[in-house]
Amino acid sequence: MALKAVFFDVGETLVDEERWWRVLAERSGLQPHVVWAALGVTIERGEEHDELWRHLGIDRPTGWWNDLAYELEDLYPDAIPCLEAVRSRGLRVGVVGNQTEALERWARESALPADVISSSASLGVRKPDLRFFAGVVELADCAPEELAYVGDRVDNDVLPARAAGLVAVHLRRGPWGRLQKAPVSALTIDPLDELTDALASLA
Repeated sequence: MALKAVFFDVGETLVDEERWWRVLAERSGLQPHVVWAALGVTIERGEEHDELWRHLGIDRPTGWWNDLAYELEDLYPDAIPCLEAVRSRGLRVGVVGNQTEALERWARESALPADVISSSASLGVRKPDLRFFAGVVELADCAPEELAYVGDRVDNDVLPARAAGLVAVHLRRGPWGRLQKAPVSALTIDPLDELTDALASLA
């Protein structure tokens, strides 16, 4: 069945989160390399972001954490061209990841070339819960097999998207994208501008 829509994860798929993590470290009173190290432990153990704070020995921040947003210059150089290229092929484009309301608002205000912009905050459920992907399918207004989901994480994006019946695309960049191994059968791209050719191979 032909694809009708392509939806994208946000962090380390469209957005380079290095500056975001650096700001987080500074506001937490930590050196950035300490946070990088704790993040590495979190990835190695297959844990969620929230476990990062336990490794650092501090409480998860509140207040400013929910207001911390990306900036336009945080977008990877290939992000907008890729969204535009997919859209030019007549496919619906969506941007939906595990983000706060502030980050969803940033995506909307950035005028990304997307037909749908949402987040786990709006859906009320986070990846890798299959209900997240059921919500994504509803937003895409098509059958699961007509929707591709592009993300950097095998555990949060590739495996649950496939389990929900979507076409999963693994983007190998960022800490998770480089360190986690996708199934051999997974559609894998590196970098993002390989996406349109990869999708064409499915036709």
